[in-house]
Formats: sequence, structure tokens, C-alpha cells
Amino acid sequence: QVQLVESGGGLVQAGESLRLSCVTSGRTFDNNAMGWFRQGPGKEREFVAFVTWSGTGKYYADSVKGRFTISRDNAKNTVYLQMDSLKAEDTAMYYCNFCEAITLVQAMCEVDPNGSWGQGTQVTVSS
Repeated sequence: QVQLVESGGGLVQAGESLRLSCVTSGRTFDNNAMGWFRQGPGKEREFVAFVTWSGTGKYYADSVKGRFTISRDNAKNTVYLQMDSLKAEDTAMYYCNFCEAITLVQAMCEVDPNGSWGQGTQVTVSS
């Protein structure tokens, strides 16, 4: 059974930083692209970033480009999201997941619609 455990969220002031982690189990990690997603209050879940299996390809939503950095450690089955210069609009529950398909031109990670999600980690940015 696939498990995704996100951590590292918290309450910060605008302009500050956080580093999120997502540890996975139950599925081969190092041959899959991994993505981060978020769901703000009253909003649908949206794509944030993905990293290719090797860690060399990194793609971001326009809203976070230049402020967030995704990375991975295949030896630890873990994907990270370094979030700098946080804004109030970054407030959301953050999730990671495996990418079943990726699109490079539009920077999109498609997840299994029948797959599971972790519990997420809450990020709250006060202005």
C-alpha cells in the first residue's frame, strides 16, 4: 500500500521560509517523477512543482517560480519543497504524490485519479 507522509508545515510571517518533506513507501520511488500540490481554503487542489526521477528536471507553477525549489533524495524515498519569500496566498494544505504522467511545456504532473493522498501539511503565512 502506497503511503505518503508530508511534514514541515507551520505558521510563518510573509517573507519567511519553510522546508517541506514527503516520505514515501509502498512503491518504487526512484523511477517516478514526484510532484507537490496544494489546496487553499475554498479552492481546488492545484499543482505546485514536480521533479523528474533523476532529480535533474524541475518544473514549477508560475505562481511559485523563483521562490520555491523542489528536490529529492532517492536513497531516502523523500521529496522536498523549499519555500522562500512566502506570501499570504501560499497559505494552503500541501501534498506530494507520484506523477503518472508529466508535461514539460505546461509544467504539469498528472496523478492517479484513483490513487491515495497523504494527510498533507498545513502552511499558513500571515501578512
